[in-house]
Amino acid sequence: MCPRSKTSHHIVALTCLLILIMVPITAGADNNSVAARLAPEALLLGAARAGEDLIVVGERGHLLRSTDLGKSWQQIIVPTQATLTAITFIDPQHGWAVGHDLTILKTTDGGQNWHLVHQDIDEQPPLLSVFFLDINRGFALGAYGTFLETDDGGRTWEQRWISEDDFHLNAIAAVGDHLFIAAEAGIVYRSDDQGETFIELTPDYSGSFFGILPLKDTSLLLFGLRGHLFRSDNLGENWRQLPTDTEAGLTTGLQLKDGTSLIAGLSGTLLVSKDHGQSYSVRQDPDRKGFSKLLETADGGVLAVGDFGVTLLPQSLLR
Repeated sequence: MCPRSKTSHHIVALTCLLILIMVPITAGADNNSVAARLAPEALLLGAARAGEDLIVVGERGHLLRSTDLGKSWQQIIVPTQATLTAITFIDPQHGWAVGHDLTILKTTDGGQNWHLVHQDIDEQPPLLSVFFLDINRGFALGAYGTFLETDDGGRTWEQRWISEDDFHLNAIAAVGDHLFIAAEAGIVYRSDDQGETFIELTPDYSGSFFGILPLKDTSLLLFGLRGHLFRSDNLGENWRQLPTDTEAGLTTGLQLKDGTSLIAGLSGTLLVSKDHGQSYSVRQDPDRKGFSKLLETADGGVLAVGDFGVTLLPQSLLR
């Protein structure tokens, strides 16, 4: 379970997605990010596609954009230096990025320009995941049970609680018409009404879950600390644990267009499945990278971000 003291600044990014080791940077709304030559090699935590373009985010408000499938990167200056942890696009033009200090940024031009739409430097809990059902309704969630929602495309946000507990909410994803949230203490939340209400599910595990990978129809994977990986084929009503042959924390998952599914985590750990997520074999990145997000590019490549910055994975690692 992740540390729970609200006085500690060492919360969740690559380690509540891993038991985080990074100190969040407090920044005012008018404190722009700073151009950094080595930003593509710094800690990066989130990635998303805007059409065929790629956008990654990370520490110090770093936001980078690639228009050539990840071969080169341009830093975009944004109106915050808060660490950014996650990013999503609902279409090629409209996207949102979230991070520490309850920071939420919005773009309407494919990521070329970003506007600060929400921030609270007094509260300081990090947001860890963001998801939009459509161009208007979306959710941002994070540490200590923080849950924000919008019905106007992210111009305004309201906070509410989905549980009496203040467990860290680490990731949100859609499985068909249902929403799932991976949390700590072995908890998973599911919504059957587009986020209006959530019910609590409890796989047979008491540690933190860091991510969710939707598969086909009603199937999904749930993964977290010490190599724990669970699969459900009935929307979380029943779970079975899959062997992984690793005790590394698992932080991100991706299903490729060819049906291959990937789960990645700390110490260069990469799990590869060629049978639609029924079983996984372990690969090891030789540089033992700490992966925080995987993303498929438009030409079928796999982009990875983490404590190493951003890179394209060699195809030999995915076989």
